[in-house]
Amino acid sequence: MELRQIEYFLAVVEHGGIGGASVSLGVTQPTVSQALRALERELGVQLFHRIGRGMVPSAAGRALVGSARQIVRDVGSVDDALAVGSDQITGRVEILASPFADGSTIADVVAAFVSAHPTATIRVGELDDESLAAAVIEEGRCDFVVTHLHPVETAVDDALEVIVLGEQEFWLVCPSGTVLPDGPIDIADLPHIPMVFVPRGGTVADEIESAMREAGVRPPIAVLAEDREERLPMVLAGIGATLLERRVAESVADRTTVRPVRPRFVRNFALMYDPTALSIAAQAFVDVVRTLHREN
Repeated sequence: MELRQIEYFLAVVEHGGIGGASVSLGVTQPTVSQALRALERELGVQLFHRIGRGMVPSAAGRALVGSARQIVRDVGSVDDALAVGSDQITGRVEILASPFADGSTIADVVAAFVSAHPTATIRVGELDDESLAAAVIEEGRCDFVVTHLHPVETAVDDALEVIVLGEQEFWLVCPSGTVLPDGPIDIADLPHIPMVFVPRGGTVADEIESAMREAGVRPPIAVLAEDREERLPMVLAGIGATLLERRVAESVADRTTVRPVRPRFVRNFALMYDPTALSIAAQAFVDVVRTLHREN
């Protein structure tokens, strides 16, 4: 097995076909096809299924993705170390973060790592679906995930470790023009306007709905949004109110009516990772996070 074959395999996975992979790699399509066939012969398995003009990984291909990505990261770390010097931390750390996690906390951690290890690089991407946090780590798509925990005690696979970074509070966000008293709003005093919620099942929405029922509040439900990210656009469109992370709520306070609520609804957000799959750079990142965590 050659590193080139692994890189071509991952390019096909990421681009969904040989055409896109060949463009990203700067090689011809036959070159990619031949490398894949050689890899399949060596491994004795079929790595892809052809679907129309695209390609999707087979069961064997999906099983290989995580290890393949780890191999590429490890080789990159070795190359960087040889180029810079063994006394410096090099390589790249990859993080996928929920768009609703506290961006300032993530920025503080990244800044501390870059300051401590200027010869290393760090990439922060977006975690599209928090329910897939454990899966993207197990597949080797990143070193770390920053996500909410629902709750922290039950959200993590035994093979993964967690460093809780903080908590986020959820505030009421209503369409512009909604008349509300100043200060925190008691759940029992929520305005009788349509609400935009997500379906029940392991989210803070369950706690909010339970609190409403206990307070005897029955607001009309305008929309059950399967995608959490759909809620804010619906509020901005005037469809109804919802509860959003405080950072998000405050960012649209000029276009909506925003209030804290009582009782407070909070969620822990944390860094998740597989301690058995850390590169030298990734371990250095963990050390920086733990140092900041102790200081705070």
